[in-house]
Amino acid sequence: MPELPEMQALAERLDTALSGSTLTSVEVLQFSALKTVVPAADAGVGHTVESVGRRGKYLLIDFDEGLRMIVHLSQGGRLDLEDTPKRTRPKGAVVRLRFEGAPDVLVKEFGTERKAAWWVLAPGELGPLDGLGPEPFSDEFAELVRTGDDKRRVHTMLRDQRTVAGIGRGHTDDILHHAQLSPYATLASLSADERERLLTAVHEILDAALALERKRTGGLPTKLRDRFIVHGKSGQPCPRCGDDLRRVSYESHEVAYCPTCQTGGKVLADRRLSRLVR
Repeated sequence: MPELPEMQALAERLDTALSGSTLTSVEVLQFSALKTVVPAADAGVGHTVESVGRRGKYLLIDFDEGLRMIVHLSQGGRLDLEDTPKRTRPKGAVVRLRFEGAPDVLVKEFGTERKAAWWVLAPGELGPLDGLGPEPFSDEFAELVRTGDDKRRVHTMLRDQRTVAGIGRGHTDDILHHAQLSPYATLASLSADERERLLTAVHEILDAALALERKRTGGLPTKLRDRFIVHGKSGQPCPRCGDDLRRVSYESHEVAYCPTCQTGGKVLADRRLSRLVR
């Protein structure tokens, strides 16, 4: 799933491409993805894009008079910038936004799940942004890490968008590896030094990922390869110590870690394997 670095860099590219242009049409290509009824899907037609930004994993397109479109790509959503107007309807197409003086924007989704979504909001409406936690670089999040007593696993906490907005499974694996913390550790159990390591790791991992994403051009391609340090790399050598990376498998995701660097040599039980052995 695209996370904060991917979405921030994408928002910056779209801001450059779309700001000052006028929306000329909205082609709804997958009706279930539109999560609002009022204002209408085409309410932005004739309005000028003032800016494109990001909140958490959401893309924000702000028009004049306070109208806003929000896009969430979910797991399989991607975005194309079409310099030449097209009439095709690619497989998985969600919506196409046409602009005067700027490329068209096509939101699409690959895979079998259909969770990509978009909203059209009247001035002042929060829509899906309501309830999102603070951003990872905010003072509020720093205070939470330094003084919080959350008893959930840190891996769970960092992925909870109501606690901190924008971090997902991939960058969470990399953050905890960078901080040399077990994915099963709880925030409440961390020492002051470990909390500072965690906060530093959040910032350094996201900063490094954003720097790489800013080298990308155009939209967001189907394959987002080679963007993680340890996530998805179970069985490969740890980039710090050289030992094999391990994983814990769940129904919908995996947690990657290094036993030597993060768990004092302890190999965490792989729940999926445990079920097969029983």
